[in-house]
Amino acid sequence: MYNSNLQSKNALLFTSGLILIAALSRILPHPPNFSPIAAIAIFGGMYLKNWQRFAIPFSAMILSDVILGYHSTLAFVYGSIAISIFLGKRLQGTNSIINIGITTLSSSVLFFIITNFGVWATQQVTYPPTWEGLMQCYVAAIPFFRNTILGDCIYVSLLVGIFEFTSKKIPLVSFVKK
Repeated sequence: MYNSNLQSKNALLFTSGLILIAALSRILPHPPNFSPIAAIAIFGGMYLKNWQRFAIPFSAMILSDVILGYHSTLAFVYGSIAISIFLGKRLQGTNSIINIGITTLSSSVLFFIITNFGVWATQQVTYPPTWEGLMQCYVAAIPFFRNTILGDCIYVSLLVGIFEFTSKKIPLVSFVKK
């Protein structure tokens, strides 16, 4: 009984910590698009059960969006995060660095494509409603793409690496699916 209660408390602490860190990472000064949200989504897909894999990244997004404000591309951003969760779910049961790397890069590329399409489609920034306008939008976003890739790779490496290392030393918390 005690062990189950301890695991439950550890799970709540771990989950709350991830949400807080992710939300703060979007609010505190940081390079544009250098955030652990996609990494937490991939991590959640890999290790968390059912609704919990969605609760952590979306709670962090909602919490930080309350402070940062809402914008016309939210559906595209949240959709990209959902895709990252599903990509992470495909990694369950593997710790292949190559597969994790490919998934992380895929998540970054999909985020870039989807969210910048959203910028163009919602006219958050004025681009002509043409193919050329869409291409201008993607070209203008390239400097931010580098930060997305760097942030995703660094944060996925840290989350998965720390989790894999500590899970061998400390009993896994109850919500983790292995």
